[in-house]
Amino acid sequence: MSTARTRLAIALAGTAVAALALAGCASGDPLGGSTDSGDTADASTIVIGSQAYYSNEIIAEIYAQALEGAGFTVERNFNIGQRDAYMPSLEDGSIDLFPEYTGNLLQFFEPDTTATTADDVYAALQDALPEGLTVLEQSSATDQDSYNVTAAFAEENGLASIGDLAGIDGLVLGGAPELEERPYGPTGLQDVYGVTVSFQPTADTTVDELVAGNIQVANVYSADPRIETDDLVTLEDPEGLFLASNVVPLVNADIADEIADVINAVSAALTPEGLVALNVESTVDQRSSEDIAKDWLADNGLS
Repeated sequence: MSTARTRLAIALAGTAVAALALAGCASGDPLGGSTDSGDTADASTIVIGSQAYYSNEIIAEIYAQALEGAGFTVERNFNIGQRDAYMPSLEDGSIDLFPEYTGNLLQFFEPDTTATTADDVYAALQDALPEGLTVLEQSSATDQDSYNVTAAFAEENGLASIGDLAGIDGLVLGGAPELEERPYGPTGLQDVYGVTVSFQPTADTTVDELVAGNIQVANVYSADPRIETDDLVTLEDPEGLFLASNVVPLVNADIADEIADVINAVSAALTPEGLVALNVESTVDQRSSEDIAKDWLADNGLS
């Protein structure tokens, strides 16, 4: 009788060990078992956000399709609003990736920053970001204040940079009324580049006034589609009169390394002229962000 009981105990113990072994295999599989790193990427969900701004949404869609093409699962959370609305979601990790602009983002965290050039702003931004957030490589594309002239005026006066305006008499600068008091307005033009202008507030008619010849220099955002459609020339700003605001991916630090190769390739391919062209496709051609992004990735060998 004792021997029978011993055999039963051994059998039951064996069954329990087998069950535990099977359970261990089942729970351990997602940790590595038969899966490889590619399967892990496939299972990753990257939440991408965008501002309620067509240009920003196009860039976010490019990020999304590029990551999907690399095997990631992507969730889109677009048209959120401005920084006060979406920054908490980035800081708490509910949004992983967001197309941002270096200068404006730096000023959000450091309103008194003195950095102006692209490299200085980018370096300062990396130090200013809260814990848990980082930026990948910045693009050469910008969406910032810039000074523009018509192509005819540029050719007539041999203009390439803001400093080339020095010595031209009778220049009238147009822009939003507050431009007159901004550090990059008439006073900044004189102090940094030796350019003398009078000022005419033009608000929403700035480009119209420039094309009509009522002003010679216009303050226009550098990704404005009318730069292309109205044949304007954006003057270079080598001395950093304007706070540089390059397109930059703002990302959850925990996944930065995982997506860096994909997103950095996008940033490398996105140029100032290219961003303007994308915006033209949206505002003039009335194409969807999805179609614009798909074609851009294909044209740049990234799909």
